[in-house]
Amino acid sequence: MAAAHEPLSPRPVVEVAVGVLLDGAGAVLLGQRPIGKPYAGYWEFPGGKIESGETLFTALSRELQEEIDVRIDDAEEFMVLEHDYPHAYVRLHICLVRSWQGQARGLENQALGWLNIKDIDRLDIAGFDPVLPATLPILEKLKTLKVF
Repeated sequence: MAAAHEPLSPRPVVEVAVGVLLDGAGAVLLGQRPIGKPYAGYWEFPGGKIESGETLFTALSRELQEEIDVRIDDAEEFMVLEHDYPHAYVRLHICLVRSWQGQARGLENQALGWLNIKDIDRLDIAGFDPVLPATLPILEKLKTLKVF
């Protein structure tokens, strides 16, 4: 996939498709990074690298099938952000997913949980702590959604 933005860093950019599954009650799905991955134990939205030749939707579809066993019907790009982690410089293409097939389950030994958008300011109370640093701006923007 060709980069649509000039990187903010001289490091190589890893393009990542991120899915924000949004249910009808205003909750979003988060997964806890499994042991063995950088930031193990941190909560994030599901997704992964966009492979060469893939569109954003194709990559998102593949990643969500492989990671949480759902088949998405559609997705809309919600925001793009970049984050410089010690292990990688990433450009995240965050997509809202409102329609999918299947019951989300962690296929990579990760815990999954639904967080009501109304509870985003109470992450520690809701049991979603710690949160991956690049996930925080996504959560902040989600608070502006009118989902009801």
